[in-house]
Amino acid sequence: MQSYILVMEDIEKEFPGVKALQKVSLKLKRGEVHALLGENGAGKSTLLKILAGAYKKDSGQIIVDSQKVEIKNPRHAQELGIAIIYQELSVLPYLNVAENIFLGRLPRRGPYPRWIDWKKCYEESAELLERLGLKIDPRTPASQLKVAEQQVVEIAKALSLNAKIIAMDEPTAPLTPREIDNLFKVIHLLKEQGVSIIYVSHRLSEVKEICDRATVLRDGQNVGTVNVKETEIADWIRMMVGRELDQMFPKVSVPRGPETLRVSNLTTSKLKNISFRAYQGEILGIAGLVGAGRTELARAIFGADPVQQGQILINGKVAVLSNPREAIDKGIGLVPEDRKGQGLVLSMSVKDNITMANMEGLSKFGKLNLSLEKDLASKYVKDLKIATPSIYQETVNLSGGNQQKVVLAKWLCSKCKILIIDEPTRGIDVGAKVEIYELLNELVKNGATVIMISSELPELLGMSDRILVMHEGRITGELSREQFTEENVMLYATGYASHSLN
Repeated sequence: MQSYILVMEDIEKEFPGVKALQKVSLKLKRGEVHALLGENGAGKSTLLKILAGAYKKDSGQIIVDSQKVEIKNPRHAQELGIAIIYQELSVLPYLNVAENIFLGRLPRRGPYPRWIDWKKCYEESAELLERLGLKIDPRTPASQLKVAEQQVVEIAKALSLNAKIIAMDEPTAPLTPREIDNLFKVIHLLKEQGVSIIYVSHRLSEVKEICDRATVLRDGQNVGTVNVKETEIADWIRMMVGRELDQMFPKVSVPRGPETLRVSNLTTSKLKNISFRAYQGEILGIAGLVGAGRTELARAIFGADPVQQGQILINGKVAVLSNPREAIDKGIGLVPEDRKGQGLVLSMSVKDNITMANMEGLSKFGKLNLSLEKDLASKYVKDLKIATPSIYQETVNLSGGNQQKVVLAKWLCSKCKILIIDEPTRGIDVGAKVEIYELLNELVKNGATVIMISSELPELLGMSDRILVMHEGRITGELSREQFTEENVMLYATGYASHSLN
């Protein structure tokens, strides 16, 4: 037992209608990086929230540093030396960086407890940020930070607690490759200092690089714990999904149909003379580095951002898309990068989220056909295999992969013919990724046009028929499947090469 800093044994947790954890165990060694793997809904987040004191376990035992404990609340977890960095950021935008790092623990000075030692606060914050490779003034308002910088502030906050156990839930999701390298350096440093890390990520290549052991969960149960160096990624996938995944990217070949979308000289505050065509029955990939303008292009086509000049033609006719409602009326759908903030109303039911973009089609003389709405929502839940106890379940209670399916179901229900999908599988487990790809295949087989924006090059190369590459608000290259290589994409994405498009 002495070699383990943490033992979670036979942990059980049940929510209404859902057995989230069934006798789940996790043993974390001192100074190791331990991966926690599993599909969305496997129970990873629930286990972390129990460790953090956010949820109370129904049964089982937790031993921290050889002492059996009942973690009462998040404050108690911190006192035990446990810090959790959640996937959803908790940075407060109206406070500065240092205030966020030492929230509730601002250093004091002088004879009066209310006097804050701002000098010490800023100095210690600067030291923590420097350890993480982030050179920003601790006085900077958090509202001015990029998402990647906010993530680093979250990590700095955990480090400031001098935690013995740090759990990281998808910490690299919003980070650039350089920022990920910095994070890995910090993890190595923490490991050398005897800190233990629980690492949750769907990027299995990262697990292979950074982790020592891995515990796999499936359907709320333990599948096994393995040595990372002695096993392969294919072994973990088999454990996670309970089946072989011979084809990670189940691309289907669909004959290209007529042109459905033409963008000519589109210019916004972030885009410069964008021109391209998209066709029925194809998946058109959009590649580019962070800041290249990919998301801005999607928003401009969808009418969410103002266009300064240029034209958009749908089925050969000029379309004026000054707002998303007009885009939806023209048969365009957008699955945004931030599915929780922009793609869903989390407090609403699965049913209401699925049907919200098709209220007119479900209404007659201004009256909603409740029976038809229920039948349609039930159909898409069944067809898309959305794991939910009921169509009336609040969407916030679904896993990330199932939430993404609900967003897709919304646009299928609206009968859109041009679907723009931004980061289709971000934060989604490997099994659910394949299901999302198969849904995209079904869309193009049924005559839709899919425009897929992704930061995952293997995903773009595996699923696209063509790839447009962006750099600094421009399209710098177009690649056919015969030209697909990561090197070719990066050549155009970095601005080292470009060619005109026909």
